Formats: sequence, C-alpha cells, structure tokens
Amino acid sequence: METKVFTIQEALAKVVGNQHLTRSEASQVMGTIMQGEATPAQIGAIATALRMKGETKDEITGFAETMRSHGNHVQAGSGELLDTCGTGGSGIHKFNISTASSIIAAAAGIRVAKHGNRAMSGKTGSADVLEALGVQISLTPEQASACLHDIGICFMFAQLYHPSLRHAAAPRRELGIRTIFNMLGPLTNPAGADRQLLGLYDRTRTETIAEVLGELGLSRALVVSSHDGLDEISISAPTQISELRDGVVRTFDLTPEELGLRRHPIGEVKGGEPAVNAGIIRSIFDGKERGAYRDIVLANAGACIYVGGLASTLADGVELAAAVIDQGRAMAKLQELIQTTGELTHVS
Repeated sequence: METKVFTIQEALAKVVGNQHLTRSEASQVMGTIMQGEATPAQIGAIATALRMKGETKDEITGFAETMRSHGNHVQAGSGELLDTCGTGGSGIHKFNISTASSIIAAAAGIRVAKHGNRAMSGKTGSADVLEALGVQISLTPEQASACLHDIGICFMFAQLYHPSLRHAAAPRRELGIRTIFNMLGPLTNPAGADRQLLGLYDRTRTETIAEVLGELGLSRALVVSSHDGLDEISISAPTQISELRDGVVRTFDLTPEELGLRRHPIGEVKGGEPAVNAGIIRSIFDGKERGAYRDIVLANAGACIYVGGLASTLADGVELAAAVIDQGRAMAKLQELIQTTGELTHVS
C-alpha cells in the first residue's frame, strides 16, 4: 500500500486554516523543498504561514529531521559530542561568543563539533571570525572527522554540509523576516552532536526548542535567551534557560551574579567586522581582556562545560572556563585548530 504524498499546497491550506502539521507532514514538506520541487513562492508562503500561526514542536522536528537526512555527515566516532551555536536574529551586533566558548570547551577536554555559517543577521558569523583567526573553514566531512579525532574539535561550514538548503536561500533573503529556517541550522549538526548550548532569539520558544532537541535524540542541552534580547547567556540581564536532561525539560532564569560574574552594560559586548571580533577573541585567550568580553565568554563557556558534564553546576563551569583561559589552554587549542586545519587542507 503506497503512502499518500502530502503536497506543499495541502500544507499551505492546512496552515493558513490555522491547523498544525503533523511531524510526518512537516517532514514531507521539507523534503519537497530540499529536492527543489517547491517554487520560491511556495517556500516563502509556507515559511510565512508557519511563522504567523506559530511553529509547533512536531513541525520544527519534522523540518529538522528531513534537513538532517539530506545533509552531508561527519563520522564522529563514539562518545559525547557538543555543539554550541545561536540562531542569530537578536539585532545586537555582538562578537562571536559561542565560537570562543566552543574553543574553551574543547580546551577543557570536551569533544566539540561546531556547526556554523557566515553572517546572516549580524556582521560576523562563526565562519567569518574563524577565517579571520586563521582557521581553514572549508573542511570536507572526512577532513572534519580527522580534525575532531586528532584535536577534539572541528568546524563544519553549514553551506558545505547542507547544499539542498540553497533552494530556500532566495525566498529567505527576499522575505527578510525570521522564519522556521532561522531555527533549523542549530538543530542540524552534521556530526550528530548529542549535547548542545543553543542560543535563541525568541524567549517564548526556549521550551519548545528544548523539546525538539529531545525528539532529535540529544541527551543534554541548554536553550538560552536573555531578557535583554541576546541569543546567549547575558551578563547584562537575567537569561531564560530551558534545560533538557534525562528526557525532561525545566525552565528557569539565571542571573550573572549566580554565575559569580559582574553585570556590564550590553553595549560592552558589541563586536564588528571579522578582524575586530578575531582580535577580541585573541585578547580574551591571551589574558589581556579582563572585562565584559571575558565575562560573557565565561558565562557561555561555563554553560558548555556544564552541558558537557565536566562541571556539576553552571557556576562551577564558569570557574573551570576561567582556569582554562588563565592556564593558556584556550589559546593553545586555537593554535592547534589553526595548524591542524591548515595541514588537512594543505594550506601553509
């Protein structure tokens, strides 16, 4: 007996009628998009209609599952694996906090498979700043796997790992609004990371996204969205956190003081072009930066260390992150990443 094909026109009719798609229906819609069988008008319409209705856990999970199945995969071997990234879209041009945090987490001893892209909403994406730091970002799946095996961290440039998403690129750009596609990048790690720190632009969705991560098979995750609009843990205001652990999601607020950190005005964590942000990260890693830039990285790197299982509390994670920087291990891991990616791609 053949399974009935659920068309994108049927999906549009359902969503415009304020009905939710099932996980299977959402998966089929995303398959139509990724196979290049949906028109730009249809892609723009379904993304807008879902945004207006409000995307459900099943809809986001269905889209993410299909995007994962169409992507290129990295063989990560056995063991726990962490990703850290944000959705962007906060409108605040901060520096690359999650990228710096991922390097610190790797230096602490956590296996990290960082997934990221060039700037979409800000000035500098993770790919841009890593490139400015001297990291070779265009690794093949085999090279990324080797990098992860050799030094415990790799970077996977989203454009190379999700080529089918190109069909949605023009409609996304022309719409100019946040849609389900903004949420999908952090949900589609090519190495199958089972732990994650995920920053979200929309504080009303942290619990839903944490539940989606559980549906996608993650064992532990923190989905964070600050009260001052960051898709990071903030040092300027409380941060709402939805924690996935043992299949259960709990949501709470966290203040900078609870992490043992001072508050700073949000303007003090702003970044700029790739070279500027690369300079900020280097100044943190070499110990010259002791203010807001360091503190916000400590908050988020500490969360990575906590999710990675090396600290029993978030505050303990912050302390360990500080030790990793102060002992020169973060800078050493960055240098290792630069050297290894250069060797793998034969760039001197």
